[in-house]
Amino acid sequence: MLVDSPSGSRAGVVAAPVPPRPGRRTAIRTAGLLVSLVVLAAVLVASIAIGAKPLSVEQVWHGLFQDTGRYADVVVGERISRTLLGLLAGAALGLAGAVLQALTRNPLADPGILGINMGASAAVVTAISFFGVTSLSGYVWFAFVGAAAVGALVYVLGGTRNATPVRLALAGTAVTAALSGYLYAVMISDDMALNRMRFWQVGSLATATMGTVRQVLPFIVVGIVVALALARPLNAMAMGDDTARALGARLGRTRALSMGAATLLCGAATAACGPIVFVGLMVPHIVRSFTGPDMRWILPYAALLSPVLLLGADVVGRIVARPAELQVGIVTAVLGAPVFILLVRRRKLAQL
Repeated sequence: MLVDSPSGSRAGVVAAPVPPRPGRRTAIRTAGLLVSLVVLAAVLVASIAIGAKPLSVEQVWHGLFQDTGRYADVVVGERISRTLLGLLAGAALGLAGAVLQALTRNPLADPGILGINMGASAAVVTAISFFGVTSLSGYVWFAFVGAAAVGALVYVLGGTRNATPVRLALAGTAVTAALSGYLYAVMISDDMALNRMRFWQVGSLATATMGTVRQVLPFIVVGIVVALALARPLNAMAMGDDTARALGARLGRTRALSMGAATLLCGAATAACGPIVFVGLMVPHIVRSFTGPDMRWILPYAALLSPVLLLGADVVGRIVARPAELQVGIVTAVLGAPVFILLVRRRKLAQL
């Protein structure tokens, strides 16, 4: 914009953009949450209405409210439990990723960086190979215990009250490497473990049941409540340990609760669906690009938009390979790899 100079001549001075007022910024973010909620509702409807077996809207309606036969078996018995599990697992993975990114101060971190996914995988292969567990309901408890044990181990190795983001990341990397060796050694030496583990490790919602939903629901609800309550302490920690202490933040307690919440969320989701990748990485990072670094907004957005990604990927997997299905873990990996490369390139360019 051209403005008059003191001498009366017109000078080509570009006016600096005026940042939005805090009240307006809050209104925009609130409106964004409402839009995200509407999008999530639309994806939930699509997840119930669309499947590998094509059903008309009328048939889906009959299956939901009027029919007790085959349509009810497909819609109520399969798709609703699958949709509910995708909703819970997506919210859990998104929140776990956001919390771990704040905890490690690394925007490219995901639940796998602290070894939680690998702990669940190692526990499942142990259950299959040494205890003869063959059902998904059995996998859930072993996977959850494995994730929780590794989360606690990483926290101890990271220094408990003296833990730092670097120590936690290094401890998680070391534990992941050790468990990876164990996992592949067992799978190579045991054909049955290899065959059963291969399907679970891809990541899928196809085997969801209401029993699985009920098993993981309490853990995910507790994890969500704890994660949302950590927004302010995590904001303080983002400014550095010394500043956070000056603001009254209790760093040891915040890190312990963050590890606990991430373990509950990621452990429960991984136990029920397998280690689904990129959801906990992509969504918090994308959300941060329009909410800024404030965890009070990042966490609610991640809880709403992560199920959108997970269920949307699941719907795509049902359509592209009809009459078969493409597992959701494969779809998220295909979508997530280019996004991850783009994020890494943007960070490199920003550092130049």
